[in-house]
Amino acid sequence: MRAMLLVNPKATTTNPRTRDVLIRALGAAIELTVEETGYRGHAAALAAKASAGGFDAVAVLGGDGTVNEAVNGLLSTGAATAEERPALIVIPGGSANVFARALGLPNDPVEATGAVLEALREGRRRSVGLGQALWEDESRYFTFTSGMGYDAEVIRAVEGMRGTGRKATPARYVNTALRHYIATDKRTPAITLSGPGLPTTEGIFLAIITNTSPWTYMGARPIIPTPWASFETGLDMLGLQRLGLPTLLPVIRQILTERDTLPTGRHLVQLHDEAEFTLTAERPVAFQLDGDYLGERESITFRATPNALQVLV
Repeated sequence: MRAMLLVNPKATTTNPRTRDVLIRALGAAIELTVEETGYRGHAAALAAKASAGGFDAVAVLGGDGTVNEAVNGLLSTGAATAEERPALIVIPGGSANVFARALGLPNDPVEATGAVLEALREGRRRSVGLGQALWEDESRYFTFTSGMGYDAEVIRAVEGMRGTGRKATPARYVNTALRHYIATDKRTPAITLSGPGLPTTEGIFLAIITNTSPWTYMGARPIIPTPWASFETGLDMLGLQRLGLPTLLPVIRQILTERDTLPTGRHLVQLHDEAEFTLTAERPVAFQLDGDYLGERESITFRATPNALQVLV
């Protein structure tokens, strides 16, 4: 097997010594070409190059943002099926590593490498579906989540802090979310949901769209707003039509509890296993995709892409 390994040298939870150990371990099992990412979008360009160059797999040592770029690079080359694309190998190196953990990989990069080497020896592959967000003349795939509204605003604020050198820790996300909640407009929701076969629903403050479960992690604790979401089904969504504490606190309590039932309560908008829907906003609303802030948008269509990618896991 020929594989290209994309290494994010700024990954949160790895250091040069650990990266060298992991590279040697992978290189002993497969024919490995190592490339370091140097700028935003670089992983996508390298993954597309690997696909066009006939590599059998693209491995990523980095966080969810680097994985997302690599996935979009793999799907940009026009291959019709997952079998025609290089397989994906994920070694978690970020702060949350939601996609890797949703696949069942250990959160520790050394342990995850051991699991990947075992999958290589046994020839194990898993076909996974992806989500796709389309707006204006752009589109982008996501592996585990997208969102409009409050959650994207929190991600925007944390990214600003990361730009000053501070790490994106669970505590920083919680503190930022609390501070941002106090300043959030809780009176004028902007988002409307529509889609084939769906009733139009207005007055949504925030929408969490998921391709799998959990949505994210708070340290070791999974956060589960859409417990039925999976890589084998369409897209799920949890929307809130109220941001007051009587609505918000019960939902938070439920999504922090590992359960297989949907959150209950008033003012919730929920979707499961949908092929396509559109969120339209009366004003520009913050938008995130796999934890990456992508600006403010007024209309985004979300589509499920089944069996989009093969993952060695």
